[in-house]
Parts: sequence; structure tokens; C-alpha cells
Amino acid sequence: MTWRVLAGLLFAGVAAFVLWLTADPSTSSRDVRRITQAVLHESNDVVPPQAGSGGVPTALPFSRHAPDGRAPQAVWVGMQFDLPDAPQGFQAVLLPYLYGGGQVWLDGALLGEIPVTTDHAHVRWERPHLLVVAPGRLHAGRNALWVHAVPVDGETALHFPAAELGPIAALQARHDTRFFWVHTMPDLTVGGCLIVAAFVLMIWWRLPEEVLYGWFGVATLLWGLRTLTFVMESVPPERWSWWRLVYLASTGGFIIVMALFAARLAGLRSRRAERGLLVYWLIGPAWFLLAGFGSDAQVNRMWTAGLIPIGIGTVVVSFAAVWRQRTLASLWLPLALAVATLSGVHDYLVVWNPESLERIAPDWAGQRLFLLHHGANFLLVAMGVLLSTRFVRSVRELRELNETLETRIADRERALAENFDRVAELERRNAASEERKLIMREIHDGLGSKLFTSLSRVERGAMDKPEMAAALRACISDMRLALDALAPDDHDLLTAFGDFMFRWQAELQAAGMRCDWTMDVDADDLPLPPHATLQVLRVAQEALTNVAKHSRASRVELSLSEREGQLALRIRDDGVGVAPGTASSGRGLGNMRARAEQLGGTLAVAADPIAGTMVTLTVPLVATVSAPKRPAGGPSPA
Repeated sequence: MTWRVLAGLLFAGVAAFVLWLTADPSTSSRDVRRITQAVLHESNDVVPPQAGSGGVPTALPFSRHAPDGRAPQAVWVGMQFDLPDAPQGFQAVLLPYLYGGGQVWLDGALLGEIPVTTDHAHVRWERPHLLVVAPGRLHAGRNALWVHAVPVDGETALHFPAAELGPIAALQARHDTRFFWVHTMPDLTVGGCLIVAAFVLMIWWRLPEEVLYGWFGVATLLWGLRTLTFVMESVPPERWSWWRLVYLASTGGFIIVMALFAARLAGLRSRRAERGLLVYWLIGPAWFLLAGFGSDAQVNRMWTAGLIPIGIGTVVVSFAAVWRQRTLASLWLPLALAVATLSGVHDYLVVWNPESLERIAPDWAGQRLFLLHHGANFLLVAMGVLLSTRFVRSVRELRELNETLETRIADRERALAENFDRVAELERRNAASEERKLIMREIHDGLGSKLFTSLSRVERGAMDKPEMAAALRACISDMRLALDALAPDDHDLLTAFGDFMFRWQAELQAAGMRCDWTMDVDADDLPLPPHATLQVLRVAQEALTNVAKHSRASRVELSLSEREGQLALRIRDDGVGVAPGTASSGRGLGNMRARAEQLGGTLAVAADPIAGTMVTLTVPLVATVSAPKRPAGGPSPA
């Protein structure tokens, strides 16, 4: 069993429970006397006429319309009834309605008084009136009940019901049932409409493109205001005409907005038709204001009659939309519109042409039960259910879309992760390949070149043993340099530079030179890859080789420092200062500059015959992170 079925059963159960609570619990009405005949006396006297004073016989209930639209006169309604025995216990008199109020007399004594319009309050009672008759007030034989019926100030008709007399228990149930439908239900309608209108209009304010929510909120607000005019049964006299203006405007506005809502829902939109409906809505209140507040009946009868074709047209448009859509869910709104329209036609006939209803249901028109209250409520519930269904469907579609997007995003994230892993693997392979190429090139250009040259000289007999030993030591030194720089365990410039200086310090001291070296580098913040470390050590090796062979220096100073993202290597001696342009220094300096360019840095040589020579290598650390390109003038393979 789905949640929709459960919700439907719950709603049906609540409706059945409300009907049970408001139903008449009495099993028999034989003890209740309904008085249908009376005599009328037009009089404003505060006491009923004397017995035998005559009067105009009339049937109950009745409606008296004054000629020429004038206000009717107050009347005394005399009703006589015979009782075989004096009833025991409390009895009651039930008047289903007495709009203008009045007095109730029983056997010449005042039984009760219902407030009438005064200078301080204008009244129009929608509720029924139950007057308790104490034991002993009724006697066997003929009894006389007189009611002074006062018309509602400003209305052109006087309505009086068929009075009922009987035990208070039976009439109390009938009173409560009618009170619930004509007063309690409007109370609940006002509160519910105002709350729903505020909520829906808030949604429309945040989502102005949702026009249907806006029309529904306006319709609910108008119906709440219209119903409020029935709930407020007593208002200050000076505000009564304005209260009627609110009634006319809200009644017409509700019907017009319903037509606009149905047209939008059916996909029909005509600016001319919409403007025409809005203009007709304004005609009623404008007519009431221009003709004067005394024109209430004329405006209400003629202008309200024009709203009936609008309601019928709305029903036709809705059923036409159902015929196009041909879905069961789209049928609810046209049915609700049809119920509301029939209820409005019924109420119009009850007020202005009750004779037509008397021919169909003789006792119904006199009850003056207005159905539009409940038909409109049913229509608003149907509209709310329709919009709620649309909202739920939109939320479900949005949730499904989100789930689809989440799935697609997850798939895309997995694909991106796989691509990232493949790219990372390719980068690792490329980096390893580049490292292998660098190692092969270093072996080929350095150690391999020296071995090949030495081998050629040995084969020609141009190298003696001391030269051969020196060449082999140079090859071993070159090999150690490469191993220190490219060792896979610790790619650390400081360690490699320390090992390098440890070997060279011994060689320089053996050549009679004092060697001092310093390092001012933060090893943790030195992003120098192995191939760059090797190039830096190659430059240092070339510079120290030149010092040992050509400078005739007694002291050599080396410093390695890092400032503002640049690595600086300085080698300074106190020798004779060989000029950069001499033949003996050209190839060595060219190799060093080529390596500096390979690292994206610069090489500066300052030579002085007195002060000696200073070689400065400056390398930007950021540029050395990526693999360098082979410079155009660098060493070439043998």
C-alpha cells in the first residue's frame, strides 16, 4: 500500500469524523415541532401585539422585499401552537437565522433578546439562535410565540425562518450542527486561508517565475478576506459600508483569479482576455463607490450575476484542457471548479430567486444554507493539491537530476584520477628516461671522452706513464663527481659539494695551495635536482682545474650561498689572474658558460694580474627544477 493510498484514507477518515461530529445525533424528530404558519404585524413597538389584533397570515419561512429598493419595516411574527400536555424538562426555541436580531416573547413574557443594530454597532447575525425555555413556561393547550424581526440596516429584504420548538437536547444538536457549518467553518477558513496565502505568496516572492503559485496565493488571500466579512458579525456602523466593499471586491477578485489560474494551467494566455477580466473585477467596487453605499443590493445582484458566466467559462476551459491532456490527475481541478461554480449559482438563487429552488426542493431554500463557503474551500484544496503535486514532482525530478549529476561527476572524477595516474606514471618514466640520458651524456662527454682521448694517445705512443697515470686519476675523479651528484640515495647538493671539496682540498694542498670553503645554504629549501647538482659541480671542477694549472696561486676560497631564490657559487684565487680572452682559458670558460646557460643561469669572470681571478656562477633555483635543454654550444658526443 503506497503512501498516496494511506494519505487518501487519512483524509477520508478525518472528513468522516468531522461529519460524524457535526451530524444530528437524535434518532427521531417527532418531539420537535416545526412552525410553518404565522401572522405578521408591521411595527416597531417593543412589545408584541395584543391577542386578536389580526395581522397578515403568511407561511414560514418567508422573505419580504421592500418596493423600489427601500429598506423593509420591522415586523412582529406571531406563531401559535397547541400542546396536548405541558412538557417536562427544559425546552428550547431554535431560530436557524435572524440576521438583524430582535426579541422573542412566549405567552406574553420576554423569552430572549438578540442584539440589533444601534448607533454603536452594526450587526448581521449568520449564526443560529437557541433560546432556552424553562420548565413551566409552556402549558397544555394553545401557546403564543412572538418574534420581533428587525431587518439588517442597509439591506432591502427581511428573511425569517420556520421556528422549531422541542426538547433542548434535540434542538441543541441541530443548533450545533448549523453553527459549525455557518460559523465555525468560516472561522477555520479565514485562519487557514491567511496562513496558506502568506506561505504561498512568500514562495512566489522568492520565485516570481512561478505565476501559478502567485495566483493561488492571491485567490486564497481574497477568499480569506471574503469569508472574514461573514465571521465579523458586529462592526462599527461607520465601517459597515467599507466592509461590504471588501466583500464585493474579494468575491469578484476570487472568481477572476480562479479564471486566470485555470487559463494559465491550461496553457492559454491572452493579454486582452486577462485585462478584460481584471477590468470587470474593478467595475463592481467602482460602481459601489460611485453609486453610493446604499447601492449594495443593486450592485450585488447585477454585477455578481455577471460573474456566473465567467465561472462557467472557467469550467469549460478546464475541461477542454483535461480533454487535451487526458490524465486522471488533471480532472480534479475542473471537477472542483464545477462544484464551486454550482455552489455559487445555488447561493445566488437562494438570495435573489429562491422561488426557482422551491420548485426543485420545497424546504431547501428556506434553510438559507450557502454552499459557496464549502465549494470554494474544496476548490482551494484541489488547487493546493495540484500545486503540491507539481512541487513534489519538481523536487523528485531535481533529486533524480542531482543523483544523475553526482553519478556523472563521480565517473568523471574516476576518469580524471585514472588520467592523472597515467600522466604521473608517464612523467615518472620520462623523468627516469631523462636522468638516464643525462647520465649517458655525462659519461659520454666526460669520462668516455677522456678515456677515448687517452686511448688514442697511448696507441700513438704519445703518452708516457706519468701522463697516463694523471689521465686515469682525472677519469676516476670525474667518475666520483658523477657518482656523488647522481647518487639515488641522497640528491643533496650540500653532501655532494662537501665530498667534492674533501677530495679537491687534498689535491690543492698537495699543489701548495691553501683552500678555504664555506656554505650558506638551507638544505631543506633547496629544490635542486641531481642533474643541476652535477652541472654546478662540473663548473666548480673546471674552475679549480684552471686554478691548479694556470693561476700559480697560494690561496683559494670557495663559497656556496643562496639568496632570494638564486644559488651563487664563487671561486676566488690570489694568482696571476689569467684574462678571459687568452687561449689557455678560452675552452674551459666556454664549457663553464655552456653549463651555466644549461641551468638557466650566468657565469661571470673577474681577472686581475694583482688581485687574482674570481669566477661567479649564479643559478635561479626555480629554473633548475625542470630538466634543462641541451645548449647549442655545449659539448658534443664523440
